[in-house]
Amino acid sequence: MSDYITGLESRMVLDSRGNPTVEVDCYVENRLAGRAIVPSGASTGQHEALEMRDGDSNKWLGKGVHRAVDNVRHEISELLIGMSVDEQQSIDEAMIELDGTPNKSKLGANAMLGASLACLHAGAASHEVPLWKYISGGAEGQMPVPMLNILNGGAHAASNVDVQEFMVMPHGFSSFAEGLRAGVEIYHQLKSELKTDGLLGGVGDEGGFAPNLAANEDGLKYMVRAIEGAGYTTDDVGIALDVAATEFEKPDGYHMDGKVMTSDEMVEMYGAWLDAYPILSIEDGLGENDWAGWTALTKQEGHRVQIVGDDLFVTQSKRLAQGIEIGAANAMLVKVNQVGTVTETLEAMNLATSNGFNNVVSHRSGETEDTTIADLAVGTRAGQIKTGAPARSDRVSKYNQLLRISEEVEDYRSPFQ
Repeated sequence: MSDYITGLESRMVLDSRGNPTVEVDCYVENRLAGRAIVPSGASTGQHEALEMRDGDSNKWLGKGVHRAVDNVRHEISELLIGMSVDEQQSIDEAMIELDGTPNKSKLGANAMLGASLACLHAGAASHEVPLWKYISGGAEGQMPVPMLNILNGGAHAASNVDVQEFMVMPHGFSSFAEGLRAGVEIYHQLKSELKTDGLLGGVGDEGGFAPNLAANEDGLKYMVRAIEGAGYTTDDVGIALDVAATEFEKPDGYHMDGKVMTSDEMVEMYGAWLDAYPILSIEDGLGENDWAGWTALTKQEGHRVQIVGDDLFVTQSKRLAQGIEIGAANAMLVKVNQVGTVTETLEAMNLATSNGFNNVVSHRSGETEDTTIADLAVGTRAGQIKTGAPARSDRVSKYNQLLRISEEVEDYRSPFQ
């Protein structure tokens, strides 16, 4: 017999950047059964669902979320009360219909996602199963290979580095715990390498070091130094990049390293980097509307590197279908708040998988202690997760949750073998 939603409560809490965000509690049979907090991005794609902010410059610098919180407490709560908590698709479809806009602008994607995730947690609790197992529908899970963002640039750091994320991928290990250990040791080794060269400063939004460098390629050189300095080889640990090229794309081209480059020149640069460094994955190597550039990059380099669409696809099936049709990218980044509900997220992931694309589950730069994405990565067998450096509790909480899950789930394999 199903348990029924008897109420939703919502409040404003703070994310890792000290900005307001939405937390939602789901009550089942008048008991608190599920809670979730919504993350927030900095380098957001223009096609993402709307994150509703109050816009009152006298409070929270205009970033308040009281309207979104009220939407959960009233319209969304009234809609969902009486629904079966384990009918996630019906819950999400009801909210989508109530909102009635293409980008969640009536209710706010942050309000809708908070409710969607809280109900997901409550559904797992009502069935007395771990969240990852509830997401998987009872199937076996798979531990993801982590992408640890240990050198930050772009919109995530106050430095001159254009590339937003330099990540290590410990893919050649027999367990998640061993892979994570390698990533942590490489993180600390990078600190030593930067300190030796007088470049050790602060860290970026995702916990990685944020040095000023003479050129973006120097970031790759430091990654190799850190991997090898920690005693590992590039056979077992590779590099993943989130270029976030939309952030430095202008009408006249891509502004990088003091130069202005065309799409073709960007593709040529990536080819040279792939020849010289152990790069396994390139995310957002071109702008969010540069479909021709994406197609050219995938055609030329897709056979030897994972090409991940983030701003390009924004976890939305319609844009992903367009990319599949023209051969732009071979993987999708998965950010639940880009689309606004659990159901739409899973639909996009299934579309990717059924067309031979990889899925990479991802955090946002504005994170919280919420660990839902760890369970999502395992339950969907995505195989990859990016959730920042092994530093700062908003990032480490996900790794710690994955360590807990790994006590039950042993399957850990490289997506690149």
